[in-house]
Amino acid sequence: MTDFFVYMNLKGIIMEFEKHGYVYILFNKRNGTLYTGVTSNLPKRVYEHKNHLAEGFTNKYHIDKLGYYEVYDSVKTAIERKKQIKSGSRSTKLALIENMNPEWNDLYPSIL
Repeated sequence: MTDFFVYMNLKGIIMEFEKHGYVYILFNKRNGTLYTGVTSNLPKRVYEHKNHLAEGFTNKYHIDKLGYYEVYDSVKTAIERKKQIKSGSRSTKLALIENMNPEWNDLYPSIL
């Protein structure tokens, strides 16, 4: 099953688009605590983490820096990938961050 969203553009034309899925890894400091998540709206979800609107693990451990992400054509595929990443070792997650983001910058500004 494919996820879609619908909206009306400025000319009143109904537009339908497939939702993308995103897998992401947040961190609190270099080589610190990690969190792997999935969403259909990456900028919104990271904003929620940064502003402590997301209850739970990330809020408790102040995990609010985007270190890594992947984009998929569907949320379902992203969920499958998240499960794969979460079941992997910590060193695998660190390697994903290091390969995409060797300076451990917060990638949030780059997705806005």
